[in-house]
Amino acid sequence: MLGKKLSGRSWLMKKTVTNDGHHVELAANIGTPKDLEGVHQNGGEGIGLYRTEFLYMGRNDFPSEEEQFEAYKAVLEGMSGKPVVVRTLDIGGDKELPYLELPKEMNPFLGYRAIRLCLNEQEIFRTQLRALLRASIYGDLKIMFPMIATLAEFREAKAVLAEVRQELLDNGIQVAEKIEVGIMVEIPSTAVMADIFAKEVDFFSIGTNDLIQYTMAADRMNERVSYLYQPYNPAILRLVKMVIDAAHKEGKWAGMCGEMAGDEVAIPILIGLGLDEFSMSATSILKARSLISQLSLEEMKKLSQEVLGLDTNDNVKEAVVNALKK
Repeated sequence: MLGKKLSGRSWLMKKTVTNDGHHVELAANIGTPKDLEGVHQNGGEGIGLYRTEFLYMGRNDFPSEEEQFEAYKAVLEGMSGKPVVVRTLDIGGDKELPYLELPKEMNPFLGYRAIRLCLNEQEIFRTQLRALLRASIYGDLKIMFPMIATLAEFREAKAVLAEVRQELLDNGIQVAEKIEVGIMVEIPSTAVMADIFAKEVDFFSIGTNDLIQYTMAADRMNERVSYLYQPYNPAILRLVKMVIDAAHKEGKWAGMCGEMAGDEVAIPILIGLGLDEFSMSATSILKARSLISQLSLEEMKKLSQEVLGLDTNDNVKEAVVNALKK
């Protein structure tokens, strides 16, 4: 199936299109404005995940609203109108702040973190949202809430966002008219309820790193159970399909910002499942674009349906590898 690959640099200015004309977006994951250079050098079509927690790390106190505003503005301006998906503060789990005293937990990955912390510590949350909304006029901002487990959490977060927006407008501060608001899908309950969430969100971005470990009940940092970190397991693929199908049914888009998005075995399956946006390390973009250009959407649809019916991670991987050899 796959022909001769062109050199990486030859894909820099090309769109990401399958050999039968289907376009998808290849975006980059970043942590700071300094990462934009790598995005441009590798032909990124947008930012699919801006990990804002790096603004809060390696310091002795919370970043001010003005510091955050300048960082968000720099990224939006630097992308020249291309989409920028900003994830609100995702602290907790393996990411701790020395100046934020959090209770010690037996299982911090399943504990007080991300949106759970932000909804409880609302001044932290509102400061970030004010900075984001002020910066929104400088580019195509999309706001994404992490670790959403219930519809009530999303509604509360969106209500806080609406309040902050109105406060800014009442004070004569300009805010972009249209800002898409979405969620990361990294908890199995959210994937299962994707059809309900899809009626209220503007987009989904599937965070496979956590989705896999939560679905398989296996800490990905634990070497003894690392064998259960299986991105091609049919259980994971079925959850991904549920999310994409739910989004499309409501006319919304679905992306992926976990490591799986840049995985050469996963990409053909994800193309077949209809994923709209792939966000990955900037250095993976050109290789992924080259691979996608050699795939047929129609053939990948058939392949994805085939692997959904298989029984193991290894059998799925084998099926994809064999299909790409034909």
